[in-house]
Amino acid sequence: MSETTIPILPCRTIQPVLDFYTTLGFTVTFRQQSPNPYAVVERGGIQLHFFALKRYEPTESHSTCYVLTDDVDGLHDAFRARLKEAYGRIPTRGLPRIGPLRDTSYGMRQFLVTDPGGNCLRIGERTSREQHHRPAPGGPVSRALHHASLLADSKEDPESAARVLDRILGAADERPTPAQSLRLLVLRADVAGRLGDEETARSALARAAAIRLTGRERESARDDLERLAELKD
Repeated sequence: MSETTIPILPCRTIQPVLDFYTTLGFTVTFRQQSPNPYAVVERGGIQLHFFALKRYEPTESHSTCYVLTDDVDGLHDAFRARLKEAYGRIPTRGLPRIGPLRDTSYGMRQFLVTDPGGNCLRIGERTSREQHHRPAPGGPVSRALHHASLLADSKEDPESAARVLDRILGAADERPTPAQSLRLLVLRADVAGRLGDEETARSALARAAAIRLTGRERESARDDLERLAELKD
């Protein structure tokens, strides 16, 4: 037997959603105006269906689906390049937006893309057979990073993430490593931007950019350095 699951996602109007996905490299393979607005986009093995709902509010959407891939880094790079070419920058806040590429505590390397309809695509590649959340790491800094990342990127709760980060950044008795400081500040700038707190975002980015890393630290912090460059752009 062979089965396929296809998500059917809502939006207020079809055309902005189709424009966004064609920017990402999808092809519109079906379009219907009546009796109900409906459309299908495809890219490789990804197929997404959309329907229009007049009273739908994209900013309050909880619609989501998971896309499994065997090349999450390549897909992330391709999407970012196409978005930058189309918009002149990589959209990291508001609608639409693309999130950072991160290794999760549940054996996935993933990123999030949210379309103009407020639908969130979680796109990931398995890095472990163990798909359950691992226990939070030891140490206040590592634990804060763990929880703040989950709140910001998995639960999309930037307010709670900001509180966790502010507590650890303001703790006088904690001494994060340079790589940890970079990640704390990049994530703080990220969530500040999502919350419209431009002053905090600028301050965190400036502090992050001033951190000096060794060659080995830069390699381990590659994802955070890429996110820093995106947020500064």
